Amino acid sequence: MSLDETDSRLLAALQKNAHLTAQELGETLLLSPSQAGRRRQRLESEGYIEGYRAKLNPERLGLAVQGFIQVHLGTHGPEYSASFARLLATRAEIVSAWTMTGDADYLLRVYCADLPSLNRLIHDVLLPHSAVAKVHSQIVMDQLKHDGPLPT
Repeated sequence: MSLDETDSRLLAALQKNAHLTAQELGETLLLSPSQAGRRRQRLESEGYIEGYRAKLNPERLGLAVQGFIQVHLGTHGPEYSASFARLLATRAEIVSAWTMTGDADYLLRVYCADLPSLNRLIHDVLLPHSAVAKVHSQIVMDQLKHDGPLPT
């Protein structure tokens, strides 16, 4: 099913504030609370809305270093990819991971307490993996634009 303009506005509003009640959504969308609530439920059941999360402040949690790590595999194959994916899943400091085209095979986004923690992640966790040939890390100096809402 395709989205109409009201659905798009509803999704945009929820991306700004996921705590909006049916009453508040209705006021924003010029719908009754029950209509707004039904639209929200439909968008959830159809998979447009995958869930709701709290956005935490990494600095308040003691995570002073944000970085990106490019991982280059020396050995390829389904078993190595699966093994590497299992390794990534065990590490809380790796908050997202992508397979990539281009030079690197993977791009990891990480949050660490400090530079020694980042160093340990690279040298004690990633590099020892049998498929990993090299890594290239980049430390975030400042984030100019935070993860924003998806265009609707």
